Formats: sequence, structure tokens, C-alpha cells
Amino acid sequence: MQRLVLFDLDNTLVDRAAGLRLWAQEFCVRRGLGQADVEWMVEADGDGLVPKEIFFGELRDRFRLPDSVSSLWAQYRVRHPALIPVFPGVPAGLTRLRAEGWKVGLVTNGFADVQLRTITGSGMGAYLDGWAISGAEDVRKPDRRLFEIAARRCGTTLSDGGWMIGDSATSDVGGGQAAGLRTVWVDRGGAWPSGLPVPDHVTPSVVEAFAVLLAG
Repeated sequence: MQRLVLFDLDNTLVDRAAGLRLWAQEFCVRRGLGQADVEWMVEADGDGLVPKEIFFGELRDRFRLPDSVSSLWAQYRVRHPALIPVFPGVPAGLTRLRAEGWKVGLVTNGFADVQLRTITGSGMGAYLDGWAISGAEDVRKPDRRLFEIAARRCGTTLSDGGWMIGDSATSDVGGGQAAGLRTVWVDRGGAWPSGLPVPDHVTPSVVEAFAVLLAG
């Protein structure tokens, strides 16, 4: 099996949840809102899975804001990526993988401009051989085609195997399995969904996933 590893971005390499909370805190300070409103925003975001037109529509209505939904969304897509931190140990782990001959790629769902700002703003681009963003490619995980694009941009193909590492049971683990890759599920505290094929490994963070790769 070739030394190819593809990673998810949000809440795998970078802490989207922490960035979202920072953004909500900034937003509430500027608007004269309180901590309870921060908590509401974090909950309403649904870990990024709630469609943004719904989220910002609810936000505008709840706080009776004069801004349009499109204006709120435009402000968010610039500011939020700038606040997302990299998880500790990620730069060192990726650097070591590449030093040991691994091709390191990224497969992420999301809007192209938002995800690209996250990649560049966090500095992750310097540690990657290539990436594929669903919004730029018009195909989303778990579709195998997005994994194929990422592998190709790393100078490889999926035919010789590799690894996929991420926190989503369906998009990352299921998608990686469909692409013929071994998988590591980054468990953020949830139970593995019943009925789904299990990953090859489960780790509490991506740092432990690095150790799995380097041990092999």
C-alpha cells in the first residue's frame, strides 16, 4: 500500500468548533448580546451542518437585526475562517509524515472560498501536497470522485490504496472505504452509528492518528 493519506479539514486538522465560538463571541460583543446568545448561536449552527441561509435567517429573526441574510452570511464567510485554530500537534505531525515519504492531501466539503480561506489562514496549505474542496469541484464526500481528485493532486491515484482520516462516520470513513482506503475515525465523543461498516482504527484526535500511520 502506498504512503498516501487524505485528511478531513474541519474538526480534524483544524478546530472549527472553537473558531465558531470565537466568531459568535465577537458577533455578540458587537451587537450588545450576551453569553446565552453565544450558546444559542453555537447550538443553532448544528456543528456546521445547518444550511447557512437557515442559520442566518433564524439569527436575524431572533435578534431582530437590520442586516439581510446575505449580508450576515457574507461577513461570516470572511471572518469565521480567520478565527479557526489548528489543533496542537498537527503541523509537527504533518511535517513528520511528509519527511517519511507520505503524500498528504485534504478532502473537504464546504464552500470553496470559505474552505480555501481556512486552509490558507490556518497555514495548512504549507503542509499539504494537494486538496479537493467540494464547492470547487461540484462533488461532495462521500462521493469517490472527490477523493480521486485529491489523490491526483498529490501526484498519486487511489488504485494503490492509502488512508482517509476524519471525524464523520459517513463522509470521511464511509467515503474513504468506498474509495478503497483504510480509515481512521476521529471520535469527538459520539457513538459509532449502528449498521455502518467500522473504521480500521478509532482515535480521540488526529494526533493519535498520526501515530497509527507512523507505526505502520
